[in-house]
Amino acid sequence: MNVHVRSLDRLRLRHAAVSYARHGWDVTPGAVFTGERYRCDDPGCQTVACHPALDEWEEAASHDLSVVAAWWRQTPYSVLLPTGRAFDVLEVPAHLGVLVTRGPARQEIRGPVAVTASGRWMLFVSPGQPLRPELEEHLGVVLHGPGSWVPAPPTPQPGLRVRWESSPAEVEWRLPQSYAVQREIVDVITAMTPTPLRLPYRRTVRPTPRAA
Repeated sequence: MNVHVRSLDRLRLRHAAVSYARHGWDVTPGAVFTGERYRCDDPGCQTVACHPALDEWEEAASHDLSVVAAWWRQTPYSVLLPTGRAFDVLEVPAHLGVLVTRGPARQEIRGPVAVTASGRWMLFVSPGQPLRPELEEHLGVVLHGPGSWVPAPPTPQPGLRVRWESSPAEVEWRLPQSYAVQREIVDVITAMTPTPLRLPYRRTVRPTPRAA
């Protein structure tokens, strides 16, 4: 990546980070994507996937505009959003994300939705509600709450960038209730689960015993 492109990328990431902070969303810098892997400021770090650039990222995360702007002043950090604060995030496979957000309850559960380069959909919801019991064993559904984070658009990833399917501005920064969204996820999964095949009842006919 040449210097000019790298500078434009940094400005784009900085603009997004400041925009999130301006609306009260805490932001923390993530490792820089080099085109092959993510690199943070720790020379001994062996993590190649996206991860926070700061050791104490939870404590450092902020929506102070001057702090956020300073982080991206020289470095094109990834933009990470800590969850469990202003919002939680329900991460689901693409097919679930499409069916849930375009289903009959789409207006009731309308909120920000981001999509990763791998096709995972991230549904931003109000914080504080745990995962429903019906979803706890479903490996495709992940709840990001306190102590977690998600990569925010336009963070670069292998192949593509994280993008908004439905941006916060489009929904006026509104967050739907987590349980309402989870209920729709449960309904979609239930509708997709094949029911056991029921064979028609067959009465057993026993031979009539012969008279002695």
